[in-house]
Amino acid sequence: MIDTAELNLPLDFVDTALPLDNLDANIRCDDALFCDWPEANAIVGNPPYQSKNKMQQEYGAGYISRVRDRYPEVPGRADYCVYWFRRAHDELPLGERAGLVGTNTIRQNYSREGGLDHIAHNGGTITEAVSTQPWSGEAAVHVSIVNWIKGDQPGNKLLYRQLGDRSDSDIEVLELDYINPALSGSLDVTGAKRLRTNIDSGACYQGQTHGHEGFLLSPEEARTMMRDPSAEPFIHPYMIIADDMLGNRPPSPRRYVIDLNRCPDIFSAMRSGKAFERLQNRVLPTIEAKADEERQNTGKSTGPHQNHFRRWWRFWRGRVEMLDRIAQVPRYAVCAQVTKRPIFEFVDPSVRPNAALIVFPLPDDYSFGVLQSGIHWLWFVERCSTLKGDFRYTSDTVFDAFPWPQSPTTAHVAAVAEAAVSLRNLRREVMSNNGWNFRELYRTLELPGANPLKSAHDVLDAAVRAAYGMGPKEDPLTFLLALNGELADREADDQPVIGPGLPPLVGDAQHFVTTDRIAYEGWREI
Repeated sequence: MIDTAELNLPLDFVDTALPLDNLDANIRCDDALFCDWPEANAIVGNPPYQSKNKMQQEYGAGYISRVRDRYPEVPGRADYCVYWFRRAHDELPLGERAGLVGTNTIRQNYSREGGLDHIAHNGGTITEAVSTQPWSGEAAVHVSIVNWIKGDQPGNKLLYRQLGDRSDSDIEVLELDYINPALSGSLDVTGAKRLRTNIDSGACYQGQTHGHEGFLLSPEEARTMMRDPSAEPFIHPYMIIADDMLGNRPPSPRRYVIDLNRCPDIFSAMRSGKAFERLQNRVLPTIEAKADEERQNTGKSTGPHQNHFRRWWRFWRGRVEMLDRIAQVPRYAVCAQVTKRPIFEFVDPSVRPNAALIVFPLPDDYSFGVLQSGIHWLWFVERCSTLKGDFRYTSDTVFDAFPWPQSPTTAHVAAVAEAAVSLRNLRREVMSNNGWNFRELYRTLELPGANPLKSAHDVLDAAVRAAYGMGPKEDPLTFLLALNGELADREADDQPVIGPGLPPLVGDAQHFVTTDRIAYEGWREI
């Protein structure tokens, strides 16, 4: 306690209320996205963090529809806090400043387009920002912090990035002339264009979302059900989580799944015998209840759950087009959708991939080499979204815009394929000798000193660079962004573009298709 008498202050000063002693007239309880804002010289805030996937569940379809009608320029797949960034900039007077905290997705894809892109393209200058850092509170989220001015500000700008997953991890500080809306210290590749050649290639899919535990079988349950010859063709090994690939020793599925996604009607589904009976008993009641609830909440006879109810024996996301593609190849490549490390692997087509995996129905070693290369990984990191501190592979932003080599020779293709095979052989040998999984193997790259795995990746990267015609010291992102623009122009002029997969010059594709893959050998005899 401080005795005010000791401060020798006038009595009228001591008795005068402080300016912020009573804020009753200054605080409003209202929805900031719809109410009128008072004029302000500065705007500071910490908006709600609800993700786009949970907005409707949390706030209801009616409110979300109202928000999107009020802000039609914000993409519907943007996170909730993005609306505050856009509204704050629109309300900010010229020459004044704002600073907001948001999820780290504000710098990525649709959320970036709705908020930070709008700021940058409408007179805003980001003066200081934290690209990403773990939230210091209890919530398990990573955040971005952005300070900006409506107008120009000369001089260096400061960009901070926390290097680890802990709140006390080291912080990297970059002094930049310009901070881009991706809050990245590297070349800004957010403006790269999606290429029609890639979009139409059928070479990248997210795996399946079963949507109900009733579709899943333990090995014991699968063994029993496969005694029914009608059910047996519809039971498959299922890589339900990315850990099946990254954490198992060796990589392999742990569960089985009933897959009736190719059954167009209930009659064909019923021909699966015991499999259909299980789904009728365990899955149908839940799906029917969700459809009824949706109908009561919305007053409409259509909606996601009601549409699913019409084909209740199928997954929530069955990915039939993907199934058709992988059925045509002897193996398909995958990576974890959310990952810290660039790890791709081949999988047998009998194995069903869950949505935790991104699927590339490209069976050849050349395509694998391009995907596994550090060149593709850099593009992935700069174009992807993130989940907490991990990178999330997304087909529309990463794969669809990724330009493939346009003029590789047969020798280039062979060199990439050979390096890819050598890398996979080394990985299998080291993991087998040490009893390691993929995660344990790739953590060795974080240690100093010579490492055969790093050397194998370097050889692959050099071969892929040569296939692109990229110099050994040339910046990959600069090269890829320029190539992306060139290919987009070619497509606009109806000129040919080489897309994903082996280039047309390859005569015998089977020459570049080896046989190694993740398989559950003998699974039909379980």
